[in-house]
Amino acid sequence: MVAEAKQKGVASKAQLMSVQRGEPTLVPPAEATPTTGEQYYLSNLDQNIAVIVQTVYCFKRPSSGHGHEGAVADVLRAALSRVLVHYHPLAGRLGISPEMKLTVECTGEGAPFVEADAACDLADIGDLSTPDPTALGQLVYSVPGAKNILEMPPITAQVTKFKCGGFSLGLAMNHCMFDGLGAMEFVNSWAEMARGATEFTVPPFVDRTLLRARDPPSISFPHREFEEIADVSGMAALYGGQELVYRSFSFDPDRLERVRALALAGGGLERCTTFEALSGLVWRARTAALGLAPEQQTKLLFAVDGRRRFVPPLPKGYFGNGIVLTNALATAGDLLAAPVSRAAGMVQDAVRMVTDEYMRSAVDYFEATRARPSLASTLLITTWSRLAFDGADFGWGEPVMSGPVMLPEKEVILFLAHGKERKSINVLLGLPTSAMDAFKDLMDEI
Repeated sequence: MVAEAKQKGVASKAQLMSVQRGEPTLVPPAEATPTTGEQYYLSNLDQNIAVIVQTVYCFKRPSSGHGHEGAVADVLRAALSRVLVHYHPLAGRLGISPEMKLTVECTGEGAPFVEADAACDLADIGDLSTPDPTALGQLVYSVPGAKNILEMPPITAQVTKFKCGGFSLGLAMNHCMFDGLGAMEFVNSWAEMARGATEFTVPPFVDRTLLRARDPPSISFPHREFEEIADVSGMAALYGGQELVYRSFSFDPDRLERVRALALAGGGLERCTTFEALSGLVWRARTAALGLAPEQQTKLLFAVDGRRRFVPPLPKGYFGNGIVLTNALATAGDLLAAPVSRAAGMVQDAVRMVTDEYMRSAVDYFEATRARPSLASTLLITTWSRLAFDGADFGWGEPVMSGPVMLPEKEVILFLAHGKERKSINVLLGLPTSAMDAFKDLMDEI
């Protein structure tokens, strides 16, 4: 199954939605927070991924009672105010520390909250299986005129009512505040507050100083994730000269098993995970679809959850980025000359590389160099396939659908859990038109 959306071109869905926003209001914490007026420390793992992630959750028309149609925004606003007491940095604003790093100014001013109305039914927006910035971007509030992340709050919320009585919750959250697991725990805690809970299932652990760099920094790995790779294949011209097309490719359990069989064929690997097999397949197929020159170096980046890999492990409910980027490099010629099992093996090696010392070394590398991972000639895979965002029940049932508004960079591919039992995976990506056609042909062979 393939779903498609074009970045340019006909904006029929966007025109149909015709969302009208009200004026934003600020939702401060319901109680005074202990660090108002201070700076909140962001670790070096937070510094590297300060991009805005936009997601949308769609809900059916509420029944009478808690959270009925007229009270949805009031319930969400009040619960947000309560949850911000515990997640108080989200009520502040980003700033720059004396060490010239990102920090949070704990102003306590609150998160922008917007109410909006759409001129269509919820069913008219589709299934959210494919990023659609023009249409779905109407469901998320972005600060007008903001030129950089310092002018954007850590989080904004927009509640949009549809003609059918259904509604959506659109969130714009800065990745420097939390990774996918942390964001999921925040949203679920917010939902618990909306349902009337007085305690969280997973209380946040807000002290990020346990991930401070060592003094002096000790770099024990080459950290090729930061390497700048020369474009010898004319990719800048390809992306600049063609329309960017987003597509979603669905892998059900049977298809995923075929991908694993490809990765295990030939006996090079004794075992591999679904993520390793699918990442190897996609890396190889994207390389082929883009027509990279045989001598072109290509880099694969992906995040590994370090929470249990740190020694000692990070506390449960850690509010921050507990993920570390790892990498694999190969020339396009070598990658395509070998079977999928070779690519999957390189992914497996990259996963195994992530030890406590590797992660501490990555923290120290940033401390010493202030370098950020380069996306030149790179594929960055991010996976939400283990995140239960669909479980965000604010009191009127789980979302009927949820998904990203857009991919943060053209080099990013997203793995998103799909289906009622979350056993299928949607692979979301954007490519120039000709490359997407070639990529689809390769996927059709699976």
